[in-house]
Amino acid sequence: QVHGIVRRSSSFNTGRIEHLYKNPQAHIEGNMKLHYGDLTDSTCLVKIINAVKPSEIYNLGAQSHVKISFDLAEYTADVDGVGTLRLLDAIKTCGLINSVKFYQASTSELFGKVQEIPQKETTPFYPRSPYGAAKLYAYWIVVNFREAYNLFAVNGILFNHESPRRGANFVTRKISRSVAKIHLGQLDSFSLGNLDAKRDWGHARDYVE
Repeated sequence: QVHGIVRRSSSFNTGRIEHLYKNPQAHIEGNMKLHYGDLTDSTCLVKIINAVKPSEIYNLGAQSHVKISFDLAEYTADVDGVGTLRLLDAIKTCGLINSVKFYQASTSELFGKVQEIPQKETTPFYPRSPYGAAKLYAYWIVVNFREAYNLFAVNGILFNHESPRRGANFVTRKISRSVAKIHLGQLDSFSLGNLDAKRDWGHARDYVE
């Protein structure tokens, strides 16, 4: 049984998980149950975790767009950094330290200005964005809870993982969609940011495995 947290929005923001509903048209849930909540609201996290009493928690929530993190720096820090602390604190508050396994989705953006190629777990971190810096706090607070409370808590340092569900404002989908629109005569040109950026990409399905 899977429980998830979804942010309140005036329009449905569940497009990428519609297929998981028992009845997608009516938004009727089956084995996946969604709860309204937010990583900026510690009270709701405690309520949800206390009600569900999960055996595993995967923190995949974040403001994850690197460029936008410069525009929304404080919000990114609150959600990506302190949001992780709120989740960990909620586990502790609900008395689940000894029964929950916690997974934190860390990021290759921790390496930022890379100190060695290829990177490994012992490569020094050097984040180069508010997103990377917020995720660095999250990484170390997970380590801290593991060592201070003996919580089963792990960081997965994931490089870019792509799939057809990738949001349209990320570079892979932006390029592929724009090329298709140019081919169809719906678009003349499109612009990109830093063309010198280098990234390793994998498929999301492989990362989940």
